[in-house]
Formats: sequence, C-alpha cells, structure tokens
Amino acid sequence: MAKTVVQEFTKGLWAEIPPFRLVLGLCPTLAVTKSVENGIGMGVATTFVLVCSNILISLLRNIIPKKVRIACYIVVIATFVTVVELVMQAFAYPLFLKLGIFIPLIVVNCIVLGRAEAFASKNGMTASLADGLGIGLGFTLSLAALAMVREVLGNGTFYNIPVFGPSFEPFSFMVQAPGAFVCLGLMLCLMNILGKK
Repeated sequence: MAKTVVQEFTKGLWAEIPPFRLVLGLCPTLAVTKSVENGIGMGVATTFVLVCSNILISLLRNIIPKKVRIACYIVVIATFVTVVELVMQAFAYPLFLKLGIFIPLIVVNCIVLGRAEAFASKNGMTASLADGLGIGLGFTLSLAALAMVREVLGNGTFYNIPVFGPSFEPFSFMVQAPGAFVCLGLMLCLMNILGKK
C-alpha cells in the first residue's frame, strides 16, 4: 500500500532517522558534531542536496538509462554539493572552514545516494520531495542532538554560549574522536530502548 506524502515525510523523523535507525552517514555524524553550529550547518547542507537531488532524479527517472543510473545520480548530487560549497564559501566562510572536507564528501554520503537509488528513482516528485525533506530534517536533528551533548559536556557551551559557571571543568573527552563514538553508542542504545516501547 502506497504511503501518503505526510507518511513519507515523517518516516525520516523517527522510523528511518539516518544515524540512529538506518546507521547511515556516520562519518560526518562523528566528525562534525563537536559543536551545535557545525552539526546544524552540515545537516542543512545535506538536506539541501538531498531534497534537490531527489526532486531532479525523480523528474529524470524515466530518461536516465538503467546501465548508467548510478553515474548520473552522482553527477546530479555533485552539482548540488558544488552549489552548497560555493554558497557556504560566499556567505558562511567560517563555517565552511570548520566543516572542511566533509562538505565535498556529501557527494559520497550513503544517505543521499541511497535515497536517490531506493526512492527517488522509483517515485514521483512530490513523494521524493517529502522523502528528502523528512530524511534531511531527521539527519539535521540527529546531528544537532549529538552535538548538543558533546558541546555542553565537552566545552561547557551551547552554540558557543557558556551554560555553566566559571568553576565548570569541561569533560574534554566528549569533543574528541573516542567521545564521539561513546556518545553515538549511548544515543543508539537509547533510541533502541525507546523504539521497543
């Protein structure tokens, strides 16, 4: 039975939330979540690419030959990643420097390519738009949640604003690579517990 547009949108917010349910997109999830600003920036950039590539691929799905479909999807995705990269350089250069190599690597993000192959190539524009927006928003919220825990505990700040008094001793382990794995593991555990209820 076909899902409604609302169901296609909302599945990305809980049932198929990329890092916690599908366990996809872990490289940027672990690497850029040292601060909430970085997490939201990466999430918005990925959402833009996801929505635009889903729409274009759904419109071109009957024209693209099956033998070269993956190559065509990558060209479409790379085009929108280039747009994001140039816009970020022009209007959010400090954030562009913080996210570094992970902006161009959106091209090979398994979430974006996976949605193109599994959904946009088989569905119409409206459903693909809802799917891309829902998955992208879920990804952004996931990065923001993980970054919030890491930044608050690791630096004592939220969005670079101090949240504790001057006597707070930051738990710097949380903003290092092992802290990212531990924090992600605990959040995956929590999501599984909540999902069973």
